[in-house]
Amino acid sequence: MGYIFDLRKKIGHDPIFMPSACVLIVNEKNQLLFQRRADNGFWGYPGGALEFGESFEECAKREALEETGLTCLDLRYYTHSSGKEMYYTYPNGDEVYLAEMVFLCTKYEGKLKVQKSEAKEQRFFDLHSLPDNISPINIKVIKKFVEEMMK
Repeated sequence: MGYIFDLRKKIGHDPIFMPSACVLIVNEKNQLLFQRRADNGFWGYPGGALEFGESFEECAKREALEETGLTCLDLRYYTHSSGKEMYYTYPNGDEVYLAEMVFLCTKYEGKLKVQKSEAKEQRFFDLHSLPDNISPINIKVIKKFVEEMMK
């Protein structure tokens, strides 16, 4: 998180606009991958902030690999999320308005691993049995995805 980290050194905790890319990773059993964040305990999907010169797709692939150990082979645009509901205050006091592009991945390679600095655990959940403590900034996209998959 080089750009955001450097920016925070200059402006402190004040709100910033943060473009980001995230990935809904679905396995062959039609289960969705969640990770439980280390900083707040919420469950959500992998993703993070764009770096200079990086496309949304490149960011999504990088974040997925860094956070999960999985290389996305078939990344496809799914949806986007922005606006007032994407305001978030991190446990350290940093405030952001996220604007995220969300991608879907059903083909990947690699072995699932937990990036200890950002997550406590990761696992795939059945769509009808999701974790209770889902991140408020991820819940809208996850509900949309589950509703579409259950049709």
